[in-house]
Amino acid sequence: MGILEDKKRARIFYKYFSKIYDKINPFFWTISMREKAIDLFDINSTDKILDVGCGTGFGTEGLLKRATNVYGIDQSVYQLNKAREKFSPSSSIPLYIGDAENLPFFDDAFDAVWSSGSIEYWPNPIETLSEIRRVVKPSGKVLLVGPKKPKGLFARTIATSLMLFYTESEADHLFSTAGFENIQHILLQAHIGSPPAIVTLATVPSSKK
Repeated sequence: MGILEDKKRARIFYKYFSKIYDKINPFFWTISMREKAIDLFDINSTDKILDVGCGTGFGTEGLLKRATNVYGIDQSVYQLNKAREKFSPSSSIPLYIGDAENLPFFDDAFDAVWSSGSIEYWPNPIETLSEIRRVVKPSGKVLLVGPKKPKGLFARTIATSLMLFYTESEADHLFSTAGFENIQHILLQAHIGSPPAIVTLATVPSSKK
């Protein structure tokens, strides 16, 4: 387990990182990348969508261009405070402090779930994906964006000592074990030489067990 997959350490990290997050984020996760991922997500304007690990609201902003009923949840109050600064008080976007492993929502509460830049901090990704599956309606969609594991041994060792990095085949295992189907991936990259992100789209079975 990487250092930042510990929830307490991650909260402390984001207490300080939240101050510069939006300045650093474009080097790894750009508006263009976000829009391509949302195109793949293919949501309807009437869908009720949850952004898990919404952070400062970068993904939430993009989702709100396609749908009006968007919720956000994050474990960092500092990240959420930055998100609230982006949205006008009249928008009334529901933003919750909470843990992705224990979402404060009823079963089948959402049509779709989006999560970008969050899975790498989850200490128990299969359990968290199962929890996400619980709150999505049958046949609903889930889209996650996370960091692709580096190929080089040294880079891979350093990266995975910090947080979760994974390959497409490892993502297949995580999602299938958590009960998803129709799993597909695309790779997106901010710039030549920058680390690629794995965008994974999957669906909840039409008949939940």
